[in-house]
Amino acid sequence: MAIKLLNPSGLPEIPVYRQVSIATGSKLVFIAGQVAWDTDGVTVGEGDLTAQVERAYLNLGTALAEAGASFADVAKLILYVVDWTPDKMPLLLEGIDRASAKLGVTPMAPATLIGVAALDVPEHLVEVEATAVVD
Repeated sequence: MAIKLLNPSGLPEIPVYRQVSIATGSKLVFIAGQVAWDTDGVTVGEGDLTAQVERAYLNLGTALAEAGASFADVAKLILYVVDWTPDKMPLLLEGIDRASAKLGVTPMAPATLIGVAALDVPEHLVEVEATAVVD
């Protein structure tokens, strides 16, 4: 496996991701930020952060699969959330959990969450991008 995930001693253990990933594969895969679009480009879950997080992760899974990768190959995730406040964390985590159940995996790569004023269109509340490494 090209990715090894770690929680070094001296750093807090965060339940939804690991602090470090070590990549040893030979092919880098960069996935554009995925939003809550269906296959026709229609926004899924307008106004519903949980539904949009779920769809963005499902779309990310589709993009990874097309590149011959999976969430096990993801070295880094970046999440952009419109008007982020900490009270939105349960909605975000529920969306990740729902996508994880459908995908049969739990995305655990190191992650960065960035609050933003807006995304590409007003309906989008979250965008998730990934970098993966495969052998």
